[in-house]
Amino acid sequence: MDIRQLRSSDLPLIQHANLENLPENYFLKYYLYHALSWPQLSFVAVDASRPRKSAYDYPKIVGYVLAKMEEEPADGVQHGHITSLSVMRTHRRLGIAEKLMRQSQLAMVETFEAKYVSLHVRVSNAAARHLYQDTLGFKNEKTEAKYYADGEDAFCMRLDLEPIPLSSSPSSSSSSSADENENHQRKDKESSRANGRGTNHVDESDPVGEVGRDPHAAESASGSGRRIKVAVGRGLGVGDLVEKVEVKR
Repeated sequence: MDIRQLRSSDLPLIQHANLENLPENYFLKYYLYHALSWPQLSFVAVDASRPRKSAYDYPKIVGYVLAKMEEEPADGVQHGHITSLSVMRTHRRLGIAEKLMRQSQLAMVETFEAKYVSLHVRVSNAAARHLYQDTLGFKNEKTEAKYYADGEDAFCMRLDLEPIPLSSSPSSSSSSSADENENHQRKDKESSRANGRGTNHVDESDPVGEVGRDPHAAESASGSGRRIKVAVGRGLGVGDLVEKVEVKR
């Protein structure tokens, strides 16, 4: 099972999964709105064991999480919101919903530095409440009466995201890599001085043509031409370099 970010080509497939599994349904443009506005936050679960019939065959999406950032939070705190979560009945009890949720929560923190995430769940949906409360650690903040179109109440839940650590930024990673390279170069210089040769020593390998030739070496001549080595072929990564001595006229 692969968990990856939602693509625009996945939208008809997740709409189909939504219609199959949930009573809360949306127009296709609502999914597109999430995919274009917050492409980092929504994820799909793809059944990788299903063989593709052709290069144009659609992947089998068995679950998705649709998420967003609250554009104008009432409390003034930057936070995310889970719009919809669905897993096909044939693939439930495999931990897919938990993986989708955790991936989306991590993206909220890394991309937007969200402080918490919120969601709504039907009061009658015991399985979803177990996932949110017991597995993921959501807390029930309040009950919103007649939240759903059919008149059912909803629990408004919240999970604090501040304990989730931020990944190291690319700038810090690049600076640490640069420091490591400097350390390696310094060690190479010290090793060269210890061996009695400077850092500008001549390549010790045999020169091929003019590449790698010692500029201070005396040119050897034979007859009216100068003898050099030229590469005439390589055994496609298997054999050694084949060389032939030619006389340059």
